[in-house]
Amino acid sequence: MKTTQSPPVGISEDGGEGPVAKTTGVEPQSRRRSGGQGRVLNAFSHGILILWAFMVVMPLLWAVMTSFKDDRSIFTSPWALPDKLHFENWSRAWTEAHMSDYFLNTVLVVGGSLVGTLLLGSMAAYVLARFDFPGNRFIYFLFIGGMSFPIILALVPLFYVMNNMALLNTIHGLILVYIAYSLPFTVFFLTAFFRTLPTSVAEAAFMDGASHTRTFFQVMLPMAKPGLISVAIFNFLGQWNQYMLPTVLNTDESKKVLSQGLVQLAVSQGYKGDWSGLFAGLVMAMLPVLAAYIVFQRQVVAGLTAGALK
Repeated sequence: MKTTQSPPVGISEDGGEGPVAKTTGVEPQSRRRSGGQGRVLNAFSHGILILWAFMVVMPLLWAVMTSFKDDRSIFTSPWALPDKLHFENWSRAWTEAHMSDYFLNTVLVVGGSLVGTLLLGSMAAYVLARFDFPGNRFIYFLFIGGMSFPIILALVPLFYVMNNMALLNTIHGLILVYIAYSLPFTVFFLTAFFRTLPTSVAEAAFMDGASHTRTFFQVMLPMAKPGLISVAIFNFLGQWNQYMLPTVLNTDESKKVLSQGLVQLAVSQGYKGDWSGLFAGLVMAMLPVLAAYIVFQRQVVAGLTAGALK
């Protein structure tokens, strides 16, 4: 005759008799296993980040270090520190290679285009985000379509349009082209940002008698500061490094921007063997971009995550 084994009887938590559960130790083992996997994954992710940071930072540091060497040291000891700081490389690139003129032209073009892009883009984005009218979605999708349109397809008609309007080889003509080039992304970015802002503040301003213009400039625009800084950084990077548009629309030697000047410097200095002056010019063009991102990196992150934190 078979007998069934009943579980041992013990004292339960409520004081009565009941079956006593066996402790097999499986749960602690699973916890230790998951903890070990987490530590391995954490170490692997940190290793990837360190490798990525090394790949990004090392070329920048090497370019800065090379800009203070002489031509002989660049080829004989490319990875060694300079024997002394050759500041004449920077002065030679600034004066003889006309980097000062290219730098000034770039500041004028990028500065003017940034102001125009942020002003027009924020106004268009505010209207598209806050007001319902016939054609709202159609206009919004037109801006999105402008982001996907290859700029190379518009170079030839754009050249003839600029020529007919007498805007070729002019600073203000290049500013207008940069504004048109940057508006689609700016409107797309700021439209999504304005939709995350609370409507109660604007309604309170309207109840106090503020007009739409005053509400936009004094209430909504200050609230959108993180988004404005973020899109300004992105536009600054794109416009500062823009090469195709000024090459086609700006052939005047006195009005060339920094990207054109660097290409000309690379060609001319390459034949002359002035590699130290070339690296000095490269670092000059690189420093404003790095400085802008280092100063405004917190605002960029805040602008990108503002919509997700609503």
